Formats: sequence, C-alpha cells, structure tokens
Amino acid sequence: MKNLRGLAALILFVSPSISYFHYQRPLQVAGAGQQYVIVDESVWQHARPDLGDLRLYAGQTETPYSLTIECGSQQRQRTTVPVLQQSTVAGKTQFLINMSALAEYDHVNLSLGTKNFVAHTHVEGSDDPHAKRWASLGDGILYDLSKENLGSNTMLRLPRATYKYLRVTVDGPVKPDEILGATSEMGQEQPALWSDVSNAPKQEQQGKDTVLTFSVAEHVPAERVIFTVDPAQPNFQRMLEIQDEKGGWIGSGEINRIHMVRAGQKIDSENQGTSFPSNHHTIIKVIVHNGDDPPLKLISASLQQMERRVYFDATATGPLVLYYGDEKLESPVYDYAKLFVKDKAAVAVQLGAEISNTAYTGRPDDRPWSERYPVVLWIAILAAVVTLGGMALRSIRGTAA
Repeated sequence: MKNLRGLAALILFVSPSISYFHYQRPLQVAGAGQQYVIVDESVWQHARPDLGDLRLYAGQTETPYSLTIECGSQQRQRTTVPVLQQSTVAGKTQFLINMSALAEYDHVNLSLGTKNFVAHTHVEGSDDPHAKRWASLGDGILYDLSKENLGSNTMLRLPRATYKYLRVTVDGPVKPDEILGATSEMGQEQPALWSDVSNAPKQEQQGKDTVLTFSVAEHVPAERVIFTVDPAQPNFQRMLEIQDEKGGWIGSGEINRIHMVRAGQKIDSENQGTSFPSNHHTIIKVIVHNGDDPPLKLISASLQQMERRVYFDATATGPLVLYYGDEKLESPVYDYAKLFVKDKAAVAVQLGAEISNTAYTGRPDDRPWSERYPVVLWIAILAAVVTLGGMALRSIRGTAA
C-alpha cells in the first residue's frame, strides 16, 4: 500500500496539468492538417532549456507534437534507368540510357557482367533518341581490377544534365551483352534554417585582432556566427575564436573569400560563417585573428541558432494553446513524434503574445516535511534538547542526594 501511495505521488508530480504551467500562448491555427510553430525568444527564456515542458492543449485535451531542429537534410532516391540498343558500332560497344524518369542527374551507375578490364567511355546527350546531333557530356574511365585487389569503377560522372537520353560509347573490352543495367539518383538538399538571436555586436580592435562582443537573451542558445564582408574586400582567410564572457573557449573556425586561378584551374570559395557547439551564454565574444593584414571591412555580424519547430496535426475542433514553464515536468513521449514524417505542405502558425497562465496554481510541494517546516523542526529539536537536559540534571541531583 505504501508503494502504491508513493507511485501515485510520483505520477502526480511529473504528469502535466494546465494549472502547473506559468505561461501560455494562443496559436492562430489555420484549418486542419499538419502545422507548426517556431520556438521564439520568449519561449526560450521561460521554458526549460531542453524545451521538454512544452505542451499543446485543445481545451483540456493534450495534443501530441514533434519537436524538430531544422538542421537540413539530403534525400536521395535511386532509380533504375533502362539500357537500350546495346550494339557494336565501328568496333566499339554503344548503347542508349533512357533518363526521362529523372528531372536532372549528374552520374549513372552501370551494372556490368565482366571483370578485370579498363575501358574508355564517351557520353553524349539528347532529348531525341534518333537525333543526328548529340551534345558531348565528357569522357571517363571504367575499370575492374579485381585480380590486383585494387577495386573497380563503373560510374559515368557527368555535368548536371536534364537530357532524356544518353548515348554511351565504350572503347575497350566490354561487350554489348555485358551491359546489364543502370541506375541513377539525384539528391534533394534541404538547407538548415537559421534565426538571429542577437543584435549588432560591439566591435573593437585589440592589437591585430577584431573583437566582436554579442549580448544574448538569457537561456537562448547560439550556434553560429555569420558575417557580411564588404564585396570590395579582396581575397582573405581569417581564423576565428569564440569565447564566453570569462574568456573560456567555446569554439573556433575560419571565414574566407578566395577567387583566383592557379595552374589553369579556377578556385572559387566563399565562407562567411562558422558554427560552434550550442550554448546558453549571455555574452559571447568572437575574435577575428587578422595576423599582419588590415582588419576586414565588416558590414554586419550576428549570432544565429538553428530553428526549432513544434509540428502537430490540427483539427477543426477549436483553438490550441501552447503552455510552458513547469521545471519538474518530464519530457513527453508521443507515438506522433516516434512516427513523425514532415509534410512539405505543412503550414506555419503564428504564436500569440505570451501571458501568465491565469489557471496557474503551481505543483504541490513535494519536499520532505523537514524542508517545508524547518522552523518547527528546530523548535522540536531545541525542545527535545531542553527536555533531555532537564531530565539529565534531575538524574544527577537525585544521585547526589
């Protein structure tokens, strides 16, 4: 029975209840379907650092959600592409590949029924398989060096193309009937989403270094510093160091702009930001080490964080409210989050103004009795000491008599 009472008390103290949240925000829900809200500065300041106390309610009913970090992704789907008209032309193997199933592509993987060979390839492209003129897409080498244990290459690498047909000519010991098939894929990259978390920094020169000091609201994490460097600034490469208010190391990186030609090859590289481990410091210093070069011409600089989103499926049954501000609440475990698949058509929902929860009562005090009433405890202890002391004194007097 005692164990059951303890379990009931534990459930009471870790389960959510609207009356336990300090803050609430109405959601301007737009119909039904998958929707999301973006975690803003007010939520960061008043929710738990891990956002584990966020809860959505429709009336008194809890609505499950999935909390995501928009760190970007790359999706690739392999597609089988038909190989057609394997034949011999002027002593060389030639065949077509129907690429019409792909909107664009930059390589094709061949399946070959032969080993231990080296062959030269030439690839051409056209939208008409009967065209008289084909666009040249480049040359390459196919090989299989299994006998020497040196691996193989059966990939045709191409510039990004959209032609519906490729014509491949193989100059080497690969016969038409050894061209067994082909596959290709093209990744769809979703970039990371970033939000500013600071105002313009204080900028000063300390010796050869440029020091930028950012102020960040309490509890708001920062994960990247991004610069805008004057376009007129010539080629540069500068190391960065990120520190907290006490000079403690947070991270490091570099920014650069390189546009030049070396050995006949053009080099183009431009990186004006660097990421660092997520942190909750209110003061962050970014040091640009200029070496013996003049300071960079900085137009702007800001700290950013990866966007956090709360995805949920809305219904047409009524308004939703986001609650937070319950430090003792356990993080939720929803089937919805375990099975979550982001819908490309998900709609962004605006959060209303933050207000104090009018139903807030706070959680029952779960501290031990001795911590809740320390004065009574000390009075009891003092009373016991006095009583015991009096008893000891009477005992001593009785013995002496």
